[in-house]
Order: sequence, then structure tokens, then C-alpha cells
Amino acid sequence: MEAYKHFQLAAYVHSYYVEKASEEQIQKAIDYYQHYVHLGKVYIENHRGLVDVPVEKLRRVKALFEKNGIQTAGGITATVLVNGERKPSYYDTFCYTDEAHRERFVAIVRDIASVFDEIILDDFFFTSCTCEKCIEAKGKQSWKEYRLNLMEDFARVITQEARKVNPKMNFIIKYPNWYESYQECGYNPGKQKDIFDMVYTGTETRDPQYSDQHLQRYLSYSMIRLMENIAPGRNGGGWIDPFGSFHNMNYYLEQANLTMLAKAKELMLFNFEVMENTALLPALGHELSRMDAMVGQLGKPVGVSAWEPFDGDGEDQLYNYLGMGGIAIEPTPYFDEQAPMVLLTESSACDETAVEKLERYLLRGGNAFITTGFFRQCYNKGVKELTSVRLTDRHVLAEEYMVNHYNYRDVTTFCKGNEKVLFDILSYKTNATSSNINIIAGEHTFPLMTEDSYGKGRLFILNMPDNFADFYRLPKEVRKGIAKYVSMGQRVYIAGEGKHSLLAYDDGKYAIQSYNPTASVVDVIVRGECKGLRNLETGAVYTERIALPKPSHMMDATTVIDEPQEYCYPVTVGAGSLTFLEVLA
Repeated sequence: MEAYKHFQLAAYVHSYYVEKASEEQIQKAIDYYQHYVHLGKVYIENHRGLVDVPVEKLRRVKALFEKNGIQTAGGITATVLVNGERKPSYYDTFCYTDEAHRERFVAIVRDIASVFDEIILDDFFFTSCTCEKCIEAKGKQSWKEYRLNLMEDFARVITQEARKVNPKMNFIIKYPNWYESYQECGYNPGKQKDIFDMVYTGTETRDPQYSDQHLQRYLSYSMIRLMENIAPGRNGGGWIDPFGSFHNMNYYLEQANLTMLAKAKELMLFNFEVMENTALLPALGHELSRMDAMVGQLGKPVGVSAWEPFDGDGEDQLYNYLGMGGIAIEPTPYFDEQAPMVLLTESSACDETAVEKLERYLLRGGNAFITTGFFRQCYNKGVKELTSVRLTDRHVLAEEYMVNHYNYRDVTTFCKGNEKVLFDILSYKTNATSSNINIIAGEHTFPLMTEDSYGKGRLFILNMPDNFADFYRLPKEVRKGIAKYVSMGQRVYIAGEGKHSLLAYDDGKYAIQSYNPTASVVDVIVRGECKGLRNLETGAVYTERIALPKPSHMMDATTVIDEPQEYCYPVTVGAGSLTFLEVLA
């Protein structure tokens, strides 16, 4: 097959396979791959757990792949048993406090650096060890502080050792999909991005329901964007696997598609042996050809600037739930003061300067969405001075809602969900704050989304359901009301029943990924005049549209906040499918 024009396909060849496979078996697997996909590169592992592949065999396997025109690099998985002693750590990761473990890791690095000019670390380069040596060395530090410093230090050790053996070394650290837990296990991208030559991104999402990680499938897109913003130009690619997807092939293909649509340079398949023995590779080959044709037509990904500081913690995966609910997200470790809208979650509150940055941004005319998690964490750190909203420590279970934005008169929508949802009860002062979307519970209403003016800017508070997954249960009109404002600065936003993602690009092109089991109609709302929407693959043009209400004076007010005319285009999206659209100027 011809090489892909806009990305490269790679596979990880783990040491269990390298140890046992003959050259004939490996060649047979290569032939199988080449029938369905263009495999451009492999990462050949020399160590995992109890397996160490001899340097001589590594060289032979390397030569075999290169004979078939496939680039090669090395790989290491940092799990081990040293001197027969089990350490109290998950997956038996190395203990980086123990000198015997450190020496063992350095020896593994030296071996593989003698064979390859590039090495990638599989996502076990972390520690959760609580042995006596670690407890003593930690002292009065938190585990977070101790492990971040420990892993920063050892990252410097192994990169230096690799370059002593091979000065041409390109050393890559792969970060896992569980970004919300990095700091507790020593993953330190804020420092390690400048120690390693490149980063790589875990975009495995698997089954979001029957899994303890609750990874939302949008993560396959958002993680690439986060890592690209952490290390611009040095994010090597996205890494997927089929585990948790065997019962639903679409889960697997979504991982690949979303990774590529996030503009990853390379797609890594874990692992070489597993993929040879499934029906997934033929289907993946079809999708990769399709993605290669589409990716080249799409500009730079854009979305609301979601601030995820280094070592942040709180409201785990929240922006991926929003992304599954149709909101285009662009996560970044930095507060973007030039963005038209910023999204701050509880994780953002881990930055001690968060409220100061937020207030300065609002004063200059910025627009910000903050979640109840951020509001709670910063409640006594100054955020209360930006709004009349207050926490009550009470909760409400409801299924009815009222949408009535501050900038509109007599445009009120009442809607009802299919199930009751649990929310925080927030209070606010009438005419000091506007409650744009309300929860209705008996003869009482409570804020779901509020709006405040502050300086030249606007502050919105989003009352997320206690269970983030209940965001999908909210009626379409409620989520449309949220998307309208969280998408400020973007040309298009969407709303639909169930789960959809909007992937937005700066050239007026878009992709809508449906996760629903049946076809559904998605409202695509365009800000400003246009001639319609065109399907990039079929050429079909959508011209039927509904002009949405314009801003209007509120009662005795003398002004309205200027907003462009909005037009709604109903677009039918197939079950579990991708639809590519462009706005026709």
C-alpha cells in the first residue's frame, strides 16, 4: 500500500512477542499488515516485566523490519522484579528510590540505546511505590511532591545515560490517558517535556462504562490537543489499543479517527501481535485511508480554551464529558489571556494565581466559564467578589428546566428530561446576577448557568450535575443554551440528543462524531450570514435553515449586548458515524 500523506502508522512490538517469535512468524505478520495498511514504523521493546530481549536478537528483528522498508525504534516498559523482591507498587513498576532498581533501569536503557537511535517509554514510567525506603525518603513531603521531584530527577539520569551510549538518541516519553492522576504517580510533563526530546500521547479510551477509568471517548481527541499545547511540534503521536473494544468495533475505530482528526503525526497500534489476530486491522485500513483524505482538508483545531495546569487535580475528565456533549474543547496547560472564552474547572484552581488571572482577564473584556468545582475551590480566595452566587451545601434532584438568556426578552424555553438529575443548589441575588438556565423543582428554581458582568467581561458559572455523565441526560435545549455561550468566539456550535462531539477547525470546517446507536438530527448553529453547509465527502449542501431570535431590550433597559444573527441548520447524522461539514461563505 502507498504511504499515508498526512500521518504515519506505527506498531509497538512488545518484548513477550520478540522473545518467542521466529523470524518466519514475524515476516508472516508483516505480510498480513501490508495487505491492509501501510505500516511505516515499529517500536521494538527490549524489556517488560520479567522479559529481557538479548541485544543480538534485537538487532536481528530490527534488520528484518528494515528489510521490509519499515522504520525501527526501541521501546521500554518500566515493570520489573529486582533481586526477587516484590515492591508495594501497582503493576510492579520500578522503585526509583531503591538504588538496585535505578541501576537495573540504567542497564536496560544502555542496552537498547546500543541498538536504536530512538527510544520510547511505554506508559509505566511512574511510581506508586510505598516501600520502607520510599516512606523514609519522602519524609514530611506529600507523595505528590516527592514523586514529582523523584521522577524529574530520574528522567534526567536515563536520558543522559542513553546519550552517553548513543549521542544521536531521540528519547520519547509516552504519557498515559489518565492525565488527572499524573501528579500522584510522578508524571511531570511540566518539567519532563524539556528533559525528553519528544512526548507521545495515550489516546486509548476503551469502554467508558464498564471500566474503572470512566474515560470518555472524546479523550482520544482532547489528549492529543493537550499534549500538542504542552510540547508544540514535539508530540510524536497517539497510541491506541483494542482492549475494551472487542465487543464494539466502533469504539476502536473512533480512537483512531479522533486521534488523527486531532492532527496527530503518527498513530501507534498496541500491539503488533494482538492486531495480527483480530478482524480490526482490515476495518482500520479502510478508516485510515478515509482519514488521510479528510485530514488534509482540515485547518488547525480550535475550541474553547480549557485551562488544565501542570499537576492540576479535580473534576476528573470533566472537559471530556463536555466534549462528548457537543462542545469543542482546546485543552492547554496555560491560561490563554487572548482567548475569547476560557473554561476553568476545579483542576484550574490548583494554580495559586487562578483567581488573580481570572479577574485580570475579565477586567480587560474576556469571557469565562467556571464550573462549580472551580467556584468551590476558590470560594474563599476571591472568586465570591466576582458574583453574587453562593454555595449552599444543599442539593436538588430535578428533571425540568427553563432557558431564558439575559440578553433576550420573551424568549423562554421550558423543557423536560427523561430522568431526574442531581445538582448543587446555588443561590444568587436577583438583578445582581442573571440565572440564564434554571433547574425547576416544584415551586422553586435554582441556577444551572448564571451570568455576571465584571469590568468589560462576562463571567458564567456552570452548575454541572453531581454525576458528570448526567450531562448527556440534559435536554437538547439546555445543552444548546450552554453551548451558545461557552463557544463564544467560534463560528459554529451544535446541540443534539444523546452524545455528539464537534471537532472545529480554523478554516470553517467541522466534523461531528456521533456516539449514538441510532441516527439523529443535530442542530448546527452558525453565527453570521452564510450560504449554507456542505458535506465534505458527499458534496450535499444544506440550505434549509431557521433564523434564531436576535438580542432584544430587557424590559426598561436601553442597550443589548451585540451578538451576530444565528442560523440553525438541522443535519441528520448517522449512528456512530462521522460527518464532515464546511460553512459556505
